[in-house]
Amino acid sequence: MAEQGGFVPIRRLTVFGVGLIGGSLTLALKAAGAVVEVTGVGRSLSSLKLAREHGLIDRMTDNAAEALEGAEVVMLAMPVGQMDSVMRAIAPHLRPGMLVTDAGSTKQDVVSLMRQHLGAHLRDCVPGHPVAGAELSGPLAARADLYQRRNVVLTPLAESDPAGVQRIAAMWRQCGAQVRSMTAAEHDAIFAAVSHLPHLLAYALVDMIAARDNAGQLFDFAASGFRDFTRIAGSSPEMWRDIALANREALLAELDAYLAQVGQLRAALQRGDGAALEATFAQARSARQDWLDRLR
Repeated sequence: MAEQGGFVPIRRLTVFGVGLIGGSLTLALKAAGAVVEVTGVGRSLSSLKLAREHGLIDRMTDNAAEALEGAEVVMLAMPVGQMDSVMRAIAPHLRPGMLVTDAGSTKQDVVSLMRQHLGAHLRDCVPGHPVAGAELSGPLAARADLYQRRNVVLTPLAESDPAGVQRIAAMWRQCGAQVRSMTAAEHDAIFAAVSHLPHLLAYALVDMIAARDNAGQLFDFAASGFRDFTRIAGSSPEMWRDIALANREALLAELDAYLAQVGQLRAALQRGDGAALEATFAQARSARQDWLDRLR
């Protein structure tokens, strides 16, 4: 079997959840010549057929035993709320050396479920989170370049085999991603602030406007600022429900901090304190520009 830049292609990859995240992984690996065969597993037969027709997967099944037959790497790419049932289903069919990783947006809950259901296989477990996405979902939203120059965070267990961790890291690099490592607790605290809270706020704003008696008129006049702020409210409600509940303690802490900040702005606005408003706006703009400069 030929190596791709030092990476030995995965002979068989099994992906549970062949939507935007799982499907983009398979497309990227196929484009890089980094996988030989992909088996797709999902709840919807129609979605699996679409995934196969568009080249995301080579085989499809809804049977866990059949799905894991001969698998080298198992990717759990469904919403985190489905992790419990899927881990229960795959546990009896895992074999030593069969790497299990995931793409969940929260990590402490995934680690806990791995310890609960995959205790005999923790050496082969490598929790992860590709920090990429789009407002669209499903197999037709998948694209091969989704992970180019994006971060992928791995949160290995104390029991994780270093060779397995390196194998999963190398898999993501084949997709063009930059791989970072941290603890599951660090991950959840960070992403509560910079990902989970923004989604909560975007959903809340759109829902608030939609509930108004003059919602139609308001949406008619909404322009680029509203569109940009609320883009992520087009994401999967099921997925973000699961993420919010899975990381609720960290998310509640960030929401409280945000409400305190908004309270300060409200007070400044109420007393007509333009200097305080401008100072906050200027600090925020400067911080955002610094962040954009680092991205470049």
